[in-house]
Amino acid sequence: MDKTRAQEIISSPNMISVTYNGKEIYIENVNENTQTANIHLLNKPDKKQEVPLNNLVEH
Repeated sequence: MDKTRAQEIISSPNMISVTYNGKEIYIENVNENTQTANIHLLNKPDKKQEVPLNNLVEH
């Protein structure tokens, strides 16, 4: 996923399905300098991770 699309998803009022390693996630924010996103699994909001944007898949 590119950074522009990730930011659009964050700003969207709708819930857009995105996965990381096959698991549904929520994108918290995007770090443009490192091309990463801070995410958490939908079922584990307290487990935050920083992952490469290119590992995120929109469905």
